[in-house]
Amino acid sequence: MGTAGFIVALMLIGVIIIPCVHGEEFSDHQEIKVQSLLKRLNKHALISIKSEDGDIIDCVPIHSQPAFDHPLLRNHTIQMRPSFLPESTSTYTKKRTKATQTWHKNGRCPKNTVPIRRIKREDILRSKSIESFGKKMTYSSIPEDNTYDPSKGHEYAVMNSMQGTYFGTKFVVNMWKPEVQVPNEFSLAQTWLVSGVGPTRNTIEAGLQVYPGMYGDDNLRLFVYWTANGYQGTGCYNTACSGFVQTSNLITVGGAFTTVSQYDGDQYELDILIWKNGENWWLQVGEELVGYWPGQLFNSLGNGATIVQWGGEIVNAETDGKHTGTDMGSGHFADEGYKKASYFRNLKIIDGTNTLREAQVVSFLTGHDNCYNIKAGDSGTSWGVNFFYGGPGQNERCP
Repeated sequence: MGTAGFIVALMLIGVIIIPCVHGEEFSDHQEIKVQSLLKRLNKHALISIKSEDGDIIDCVPIHSQPAFDHPLLRNHTIQMRPSFLPESTSTYTKKRTKATQTWHKNGRCPKNTVPIRRIKREDILRSKSIESFGKKMTYSSIPEDNTYDPSKGHEYAVMNSMQGTYFGTKFVVNMWKPEVQVPNEFSLAQTWLVSGVGPTRNTIEAGLQVYPGMYGDDNLRLFVYWTANGYQGTGCYNTACSGFVQTSNLITVGGAFTTVSQYDGDQYELDILIWKNGENWWLQVGEELVGYWPGQLFNSLGNGATIVQWGGEIVNAETDGKHTGTDMGSGHFADEGYKKASYFRNLKIIDGTNTLREAQVVSFLTGHDNCYNIKAGDSGTSWGVNFFYGGPGQNERCP
């Protein structure tokens, strides 16, 4: 075979062995885009910690984290600590819990670094597209009474605050590891702080989720999210894009928890606090100040949120034409109560005087009550404003 023929043969072999992803040819151009995204998201680490759950946690110098790639944050001055904590009017006091993530068993990040969960090539390849990695689908939205259609794929069991002006929220969420039927579905428990409508909608979101399609496993994980234009391109989960600023060297967004509640057994929960401090919106998990969403990311949220929501959400992919069997919460209905159904408790909002007050709840929102439901808990107890929620998805009454 001549030189020219040999080269042609090599080219043909190259065409034949192009790898396939999700049944589609994966081109060299796409591979370049994947590697470019990985380089942008995974910053140089002082040390890296291999977690028993398969995660690699990179301890990145705090000033080098992905947040500062955002064009609005190029000259941002890091706020290392908030200037105040919201004051409480509650007569109930509770010792805050320390949040422990799985990777802590194998090490800790040194001072002046932040733990960033390393994004792997396969994480990006599981996404619908390279461009959509870490983002909610465009049909995703906040749960709303006037537009909510459970047939669109997302189902909720949510408690809504009254319309008003809010500068944060505090709550306790029960920790469960719901079973997710297929990788492109998720199950989460979260809060939404919302302002604006349609393409001008701003949201700050945080909570717990199981999302195999994003993380490659079924572990329960802490997550944050944000959007400044109604999910039409801005914002993302965790550090999948620039935006959220981490300040803690102990807790990482996207990090997994190993300790979860058991049916009719031990119950575990997490305190979450979000509040506006100057321009920025801070996140505290347990006793740890995790970081903040810089005010520069938003427009209407600068004047506060107009509604706060708490509850569960799942994606129903309707595999084989049937309702998903993905759990919400514990996978048991709200009526079963403590130790069996999942709950939120001590729901509070932060008013214009930076004071924590009991939430004034106006409504519940669910889609198919035979699949997932919600029920207000007893009032006048140390649990304050609370509710149980969840369900198993597909069952005899939810085909």
